[in-house]
Amino acid sequence: MSAAAKPLDGTEPSGPDASSKAPSRAGEAPPAVPTHIGIIMDGNGRWAAARGQPRVMGHRAGAEAVRRTIEAAARAGVGWLTLFAFSSENWHRPADEVRDLTGLMRMYLRSEVGALAKEGIRLRVIGERERFGPETVRAIAAAESATAAGTRLNLNVAVSYGGRGEIVAAAREVARRVAAGTLDANSLDEATFGRLLSTSGMPDPDLIIRTSGEQRISNFLLWQSAYAEFVFQDVLWPDYDQEHLTAAIAEFARRERRYGLRLA
Repeated sequence: MSAAAKPLDGTEPSGPDASSKAPSRAGEAPPAVPTHIGIIMDGNGRWAAARGQPRVMGHRAGAEAVRRTIEAAARAGVGWLTLFAFSSENWHRPADEVRDLTGLMRMYLRSEVGALAKEGIRLRVIGERERFGPETVRAIAAAESATAAGTRLNLNVAVSYGGRGEIVAAAREVARRVAAGTLDANSLDEATFGRLLSTSGMPDPDLIIRTSGEQRISNFLLWQSAYAEFVFQDVLWPDYDQEHLTAAIAEFARRERRYGLRLA
C-alpha cells in the first residue's frame, strides 16, 4: 500500500484535505444522498453454501451484485463508492479460494472496464495491489487509465487492504519525513496525516454499509470512517440490489450527525 498516495488527478493536494471537511452545523440533517458510501460486501460464502454450491459460485454471484450496486449508486447521485473486495486478512484463506478470487478480479476488470468508461465511472484501486502479481497489476493499471476521464461516479475498490496496515504505512512515511528533515513533527495534524493515506484527496465516507447481518467493520477505512453513519443489513451480498441500497440511503437521511458535539 502506498503511504504517500496522491489525489486522483496526480497533483499534490493544496489547502485543507477533502477528508477533513465536515458540515458547518453539527446536528443538521445530512443530505438525502450521502456523498461517499463504503460497503463491506459480506455473505458470498454463506450464499453458496445455502445452495450447495462451491464458494467460487458465491463470489461470481457477488460480482453481479457489484454491477447492480454501482449502477444503483450512480443513478442515486452518489459521488463516491468504495467497495471492500479483498482484505489483507483474506490472504490467509485456502489457496484455491484466493486463486479463484484473484482470477475473478482480473476477469471483472477486463470485462467491465468498457462499461465503466462509457457510463462515466472512474475506477481507482486502493490497497497493496503489488501482492497480486504482475498480470493483475497491469490489469488494474489499464482499467484505471481507461476510466480516468469519468466524472459521474468515483468507484474505489479496496483489495489486499487493511485499515490498520494503511495507518501504519502512513506513520512510517511520517517517520521517514521527520528523519529526512522534510516534516516538522510538531506541525503534524490530521489533515497532513490524511494526505498520506491511500484515500488522499477523497472525502471521508458518510455512510458505511455491511451486508449479511454481521455488525463489525473488519478493518475497513478505520481512520476515514470516524464520523460515518453505519447501516447493517441482513442480506447476503449476492442478493444485494437497488432496493437494499435505497433503504440504506433512506436510513442515512433519517440520522442526525453530531460530530462529537452536544446539541442544545
